[in-house]
Amino acid sequence: MGRDYARENREKVDRIIDVMRSRVEETDLERIEKAYELANEAHEGQMRKSGEPYIIHPVEVAEIVAVELKLDANTVIAAFLHDVVEDTDHTIDEIKEMFGDDVAFLVDVVTKKKKDKYIMSKQLDNFKQMLDSMQYDIRAILIKLADRMHNMRTLDSMRADKQMKIAGETDYFYAPLANRLGLYAVKTELENLSMRYRCPLEYSQMEMALEEDKAAYAERLEEFTSMVKKIMTDNGVDVRIEVQYRMPYSIWRKMQSTGTDLLHTEHRHFVRIVYPDNTGVSDKTMALRIYSLLTDAFKEKPESINNYIDSPKENGYQSFHVKLLTQFGEWEEIHISSEQMITNSRFWCVADSMGGNQSKWLEKFKDILRDITYHRNSGFIENVVTSFYNDDIMVYTPKGKPINLPKGASALDFAFEVHTEIGRNAKYARINGKLCSVKTRLHRGDCVEIGVENGHHPKPDWAEHVHTYKARQGIKSLLKKKKAKIIRCENCHPLPGDEVIAFEAKDGTLTVHKRNCPTAISQSAQNGDTIVSTVLKEDKDTMYPVKLDIKAVDRSHLLIDLIDMITDRLQLPMTSINTFAEDEIAECEICLLVHSIGELQSIIDHINTIEGVDEVRRATLE
Repeated sequence: MGRDYARENREKVDRIIDVMRSRVEETDLERIEKAYELANEAHEGQMRKSGEPYIIHPVEVAEIVAVELKLDANTVIAAFLHDVVEDTDHTIDEIKEMFGDDVAFLVDVVTKKKKDKYIMSKQLDNFKQMLDSMQYDIRAILIKLADRMHNMRTLDSMRADKQMKIAGETDYFYAPLANRLGLYAVKTELENLSMRYRCPLEYSQMEMALEEDKAAYAERLEEFTSMVKKIMTDNGVDVRIEVQYRMPYSIWRKMQSTGTDLLHTEHRHFVRIVYPDNTGVSDKTMALRIYSLLTDAFKEKPESINNYIDSPKENGYQSFHVKLLTQFGEWEEIHISSEQMITNSRFWCVADSMGGNQSKWLEKFKDILRDITYHRNSGFIENVVTSFYNDDIMVYTPKGKPINLPKGASALDFAFEVHTEIGRNAKYARINGKLCSVKTRLHRGDCVEIGVENGHHPKPDWAEHVHTYKARQGIKSLLKKKKAKIIRCENCHPLPGDEVIAFEAKDGTLTVHKRNCPTAISQSAQNGDTIVSTVLKEDKDTMYPVKLDIKAVDRSHLLIDLIDMITDRLQLPMTSINTFAEDEIAECEICLLVHSIGELQSIIDHINTIEGVDEVRRATLE
């Protein structure tokens, strides 16, 4: 017996109305019902790629807006109608007449404009249209995020090339945007779904490995958290304790940034200690009391405190972090938060009710968008992404003024953020009182002073050491971008057997990338129509350079055994080898040639069997 789609939709609409009943007037409930009826009539006969009636999509989007994001009646109405103008004969004027100017504005913003000629590209023009709407109203962006969430949840019905295009957009644009809006739950779901569809095999392997890791640590975590709970109870502190496991994408990203494998990646989970909102004391006082009780029982890791209560992240995140040595001799990451902090961390831009930090952030975003639009430079999305879509750090001027910068920012970024002229004339920096190059990377909590000299102009290599839009714009005249026509990406170096995707240039040249390559993700979000499904085929006459980093307990004949394994047993050519040993630990860097990713994995597996070898990983070619 087939599915009863009409009944399912009706149940979802009833749920939306029930949820909204406590938040809006009866007249608004009637308008919500009317919006569903119009959408149902307008999309009659239209089907999704999955074969389901199209009306399922706007109903699901409206449910996300109402139930998960907890938005107002007009936003829910606009969610029901978000595809009506784009995909049917109904017009914005009809929407305005039936539901008012506010709903019509929201629907118009999320409606893709059909043009004979696009200013940048179809994808980029649509991104810009949405970002421009933030100068007036954030709700249109939230509808689009809900729309993207449902599309990602149902992406399995699409062809592989379409999956890559949509997943690339999501990872490059929508997930970071959700993060910067403080929508942690949305951000996490989007980026994990993106990885799942871009690299299904790798994602599946990561999921399995994390489940094994979870099982391995379950007993010790239970004993540790029980001990913490007893300490709190014995001292009259009411808390709940939960273990939060990081998602596959988060772990994968950390592995990429640290160059480690899963087992050597720290803090794959963390322990969250949550206290009630109404404790009678300030959040900081309560967090410090819990911290004091914990450090009476467990050794604290030096310099491991991050006080996000006094210095929230720019996306509104607050908590008190510290690392403790458990009874099992392992450092455990602890997050101390209130219930309200947990709510805000999931839905900050909604929970904050347009006040405080959120308003400041939105005003900052609007200023940058106006500036980028005014200069009408190429790289519109790159400038937005690098300015706002990174984890942030807070640093300080010598007078104690806080400056928010993206993670990885340099003293140059700081200089341009303080004032453009300071950036242009920057000569040196003092970071925590120490004389440093202006290209020095900053860390959270640094106190930064910039030394300037009139006429000391930017150097050509400064472009390689800045992350923010202001800094990029300040040295724009020095930027010279060259695009080489290549077959294999020079950054990710794909091998036969890797999950790959290609982009076709106007002259027909295909540039092949690994599907997790940041360049490929960026290109997918901006030039998705040039994606071509492809496979790198193994050729016995073609070999590719790779580099392996090996860490082992030093011993006699270790280097001989490594060389013998590669050149004699596996009969593969080596191009170079560098080794260094200190305190009985040997580190080797070996460059060799392989035919495929399968052969590379076989080499890694064989080297792992050599006595004393602890870790083997593929390193980045320079």
